[in-house]
Amino acid sequence: MRRVLLFGSSGFIGGHVRRALEADPRVGELICPGRDRHDLIGGDLAGLTAVVRAASPDAVVSCVGALGGSDEHLVRANTLVAAKLLGAVAEAAPGARLVRLGSAGEYGVVPAGQAVAEDDRLEPVGAYGVSHVAGTRLFALAGAVSLRVFNPIGAGQPAENVLGRALQRIREAQQTGSSEITLGPLGAYRDFVDVRDVASMIRAVVTAAEVPSRIYNCGSGRAVTVRDAVGLLAAQAGWSGAIHEAGTGPQRSAAVNWIQADISRAAAELGWHPAYDLAASIKSMWAAG
Repeated sequence: MRRVLLFGSSGFIGGHVRRALEADPRVGELICPGRDRHDLIGGDLAGLTAVVRAASPDAVVSCVGALGGSDEHLVRANTLVAAKLLGAVAEAAPGARLVRLGSAGEYGVVPAGQAVAEDDRLEPVGAYGVSHVAGTRLFALAGAVSLRVFNPIGAGQPAENVLGRALQRIREAQQTGSSEITLGPLGAYRDFVDVRDVASMIRAVVTAAEVPSRIYNCGSGRAVTVRDAVGLLAAQAGWSGAIHEAGTGPQRSAAVNWIQADISRAAAELGWHPAYDLAASIKSMWAAG
């Protein structure tokens, strides 16, 4: 029976992680401090250490981070949070297993058709990827675990992701009777992974007797164009309007035209396999609204 301290349980991924851990009989107690207890991004090391000491956890999971904002904010949210967690756990719970969410953005540009593996070269294209590379490296040096999450989708999808924006605009079009929406370029290939599968990988890392590696890819193992994914979403919504593409994509990934995860390490070492395909993910995303 493990005692688990989970940060970020009110977020998109963190909420699903909380439900997955609550449902697992191997987790004896799950502690989920909110920002009123400790703000992992803005708070100091002493405050975090006190929270960890009070929880006395067997495992600590962080689902806290940032997708956008200034370079300083990204480093604070993705790199310094990792450093503070390492310091607090080393001081207050030195035997605890420590897990964080990294990102496929750490890989940067990948040759088309290649499934990228954990030991492949890292060439992040912006501050977002760099901030996660640094956090992942710090964790690896300390023997802690990072999951490089690809493009998570599912119920509760935030609008800061492309499918979240598409969902929002399709709903608005249905409400206003509009026959068209506009999104950014949709031709890039992405590996969309169901957020429930992300949660199940975190559960696997938390509850495993041993975790042989420090880094695991968390994806579906399949790349599809964003255009195809948006088309599936429109079909699920029963909306047949025009989808225009204009402008540029987000800076964190605009230069990356292809990304697909090699998920063989997680399968071999953790017994983890994705349970949901893209259609099931989009169905749950639309149903949740």
